[in-house]
Amino acid sequence: MSGNIQLLSDTLAAVKSEGRSALIAYLPAGFPTVDGGIEAIKAVLDGGADVVEVGLPHSDPVLDGPVIQTADDIALRGGVKIADVMRTVREAHAATGKPVLVMTYWNPIDRYGVERFTAELAEAGGAGCILPDLPVQESALWREHAEKHGLATVFVVAPSSKDQRLAQITAAGSGFVYAASLMGVTGTRASVSSQAEDLVARTRATGTDLPVCVGLGVSNATQAAEVAGFADGVIVGSAFVKAMLDAPDDAAGVEAVRSLAGDLAQGVRGQA
Repeated sequence: MSGNIQLLSDTLAAVKSEGRSALIAYLPAGFPTVDGGIEAIKAVLDGGADVVEVGLPHSDPVLDGPVIQTADDIALRGGVKIADVMRTVREAHAATGKPVLVMTYWNPIDRYGVERFTAELAEAGGAGCILPDLPVQESALWREHAEKHGLATVFVVAPSSKDQRLAQITAAGSGFVYAASLMGVTGTRASVSSQAEDLVARTRATGTDLPVCVGLGVSNATQAAEVAGFADGVIVGSAFVKAMLDAPDDAAGVEAVRSLAGDLAQGVRGQA
């Protein structure tokens, strides 16, 4: 069975044809529970997100700040497994028809088996993977299996990435490029880094046709509108996780992320 890389590409192209940026949301699987996480992710997609990233909780999340680390810890203490991540992808995609990716560090895939992971993700209807700690020069095995199963390989670029490195990454990647807007870990911030616009321009200057989507720091509609002014997609994670953590109960958390998705969807449309 083939994965949904084409759905991802078509979705991002359709968004561009509307003259706006895509809203890409992130929530970890298994948070606050497996069932609760699935409901939250469906709510984010129903609320206005175009694409969702399902986080695979990891004990050493080097890119993630304290908010996502807290959610990962809750999921891991709840016993979340890769099978639960696949179930989350399957049910979120089946319920909404929208592209669903997995964001994961390399170690869990390496231990699980690349062929097994890619085959199961494709079977679940997944569109691909975001791999923040997989160096492009060590990615041939992953990319071979991802391509075989119709999955996107999304690499992360940062303000520190040299132009030659950007060219290597855009040549090897598929789906879109994840541009980390600042040096550091994920988290909501009062303002969006000024480095983000420069990084997007430098990434596009490689000649890539891939959409360039910006993450790290966006937490409200005003910031989403700002990033949408120069990026093909706006990636929001910590703000959704924080809304869940701050909610008095799981049902309120689901409604909070649905509402936030609606606000951010207006932001990427310039209606903030």
